Amino acid sequence: MTNRISDEERDLFRTAMQGAVRRPQSGHLPPDKPPPAPEPHQTRADEQAVLAEMMKDPDPESYESGDTLAWKRDGVQDAVLRKLRRGHYRIEAEVDLHGLKSEAAALEVARFLAECRQHDWRCVRIIHGKGLRSPNSGPVLKARVGGWLRKRDDVLAYVSARPVDGGTGAVYVLLRRAY
Repeated sequence: MTNRISDEERDLFRTAMQGAVRRPQSGHLPPDKPPPAPEPHQTRADEQAVLAEMMKDPDPESYESGDTLAWKRDGVQDAVLRKLRRGHYRIEAEVDLHGLKSEAAALEVARFLAECRQHDWRCVRIIHGKGLRSPNSGPVLKARVGGWLRKRDDVLAYVSARPVDGGTGAVYVLLRRAY
């Protein structure tokens, strides 16, 4: 079998292609139309699931006794928690939840932690307030923030801040490295 084209076949092909216009060989979009940005559908779905879980009431175990909050995930060394409590880690970002209701605060915490993950910030501060304007049942956001943080896989530990950084009205949060 030969790959040669006969003169008759060549003429037939040229007759069939008469009037055809050659297209550019580039498989790319024209320069005036940039490709659309990828949409992280699964990331959005995961964040929505976390937010829905956060909106549920915290577990009874997540309520702390006393004024201070402190928690660490299994596998996190006590020395790490001690350093966090003493303020040895540089605070890379913070969010202030003063004046927000629980639902708005949950959204803000979820948004803030997503931003922290994007920037690979490891130690952040969440200011929840001391609940001085809360009803007699005590601070609402303080207990909720502790419950929300325990439910997140990216949170390794948290402790109440030093007095200079807000004391029992704020928490230092140590986050897992972004993947």
